[in-house]
Amino acid sequence: MQFTRIYNDDQGKSHFGEVTIPVRDGGPIGMLSERFAAGDMIFRETPGDYDFKWHPAPQRQVLFILKGHCEFTVSSGETRQFAGGDVLLLEDTEGEGHCSKALNNEIRHSIFVTLPEGTVL
Repeated sequence: MQFTRIYNDDQGKSHFGEVTIPVRDGGPIGMLSERFAAGDMIFRETPGDYDFKWHPAPQRQVLFILKGHCEFTVSSGETRQFAGGDVLLLEDTEGEGHCSKALNNEIRHSIFVTLPEGTVL
């Protein structure tokens, strides 16, 4: 299973990357990953005109987009668009951070799950 990661380098610049979570046969229920420690869960509704300029993630967290379309920009100017069903690992907790904005004037519903110190995905 693979999804997008946003992280910062030693100079505080943000970048896109990829995370691959290995899965194994879980029998009749499908493929399963190992268990990962999780912290708080935050439900969020973002307005359709949301356009948040440069900011770091407040903590390491996984973002599950349930509904709506959005765009993230990293330090190089590269942008990627995401929609309901997409997952992102936000790790750019220092430095310049990223920009995020709503697309198509759509409200976005999402869930953030914080990751305790030392959790490795």
